[in-house]
Amino acid sequence: MSLAHDLQYAVELARAAGAIILEQYGKVERLTKTHSAASDEAVTEADRASQRLIVAGLKKRFPTDGIIGEESETGASITCDVTDPLGRNWVIDPIDGTNNFVSGLGNFAVCIALMDRGWPVLGVVYDVTRDQMYTAAKSEGAWLGSKRILAPTTPLSASSLVMFTSNLLDTHGRCPRWAYNCLGQTDWKVRILGSAALEATLVAAGVAHAAITVNGKLWDCAAPAALLLEANAILTDLKGQPIFPFNLARYSGAKVPFLAAGPAAHPPLLREILSHP
Repeated sequence: MSLAHDLQYAVELARAAGAIILEQYGKVERLTKTHSAASDEAVTEADRASQRLIVAGLKKRFPTDGIIGEESETGASITCDVTDPLGRNWVIDPIDGTNNFVSGLGNFAVCIALMDRGWPVLGVVYDVTRDQMYTAAKSEGAWLGSKRILAPTTPLSASSLVMFTSNLLDTHGRCPRWAYNCLGQTDWKVRILGSAALEATLVAAGVAHAAITVNGKLWDCAAPAALLLEANAILTDLKGQPIFPFNLARYSGAKVPFLAAGPAAHPPLLREILSHP
């Protein structure tokens, strides 16, 4: 069954959410999430307003679908309204890159994904300040606006961009050796944007050869995953195991580390990660 109408509706919601966000850009107060283990994890009223709009739109159009979102109205929890983990469930990140948004740095995005049987079958990543809409639906390709996008097929080289998430510390609070090695070498062009979703999306778009995220959550990778799969990229966890299908049952915000890369770039990067933990 075609997801074209569902995708178009998700695009409309992302644009509407982006308009709300831009109205508050540079005018918001940085708050913290009371449910976060890291007490300084940022949130703003713009995050909540964006998610409120998206959730209302999805519930109106798809009343039987489940919804997982990064925010809640109280800040005491995430949103997890899932009755059938194997059914249709939307995954929302109302602002990926909240710290950038608060600081006035334009690297942030609205992310909306549809998962079916644990697979990301539809994804929208809206780069708000650049007004760039990345979209994908199963078997329909990945797109930037009306332009088809594909992940890089060439091996890593001196011209390759490799994206790193801004927080590289593992569960033990240490920076893994592979990160030191990647940062210390002089060939690859390491970039940190502060938005895991945008970093992964740039792999799907053929801009970067790879993106590595250590402390991401499901909402950071679900929408980009739909793009990556349609753009012929490879997406795994940092042990080389598939992330999808993902078990949505009782998801409460567990970390979802990932390596997204072109088909020639993924193997050497995975070897580096596995060899130097």
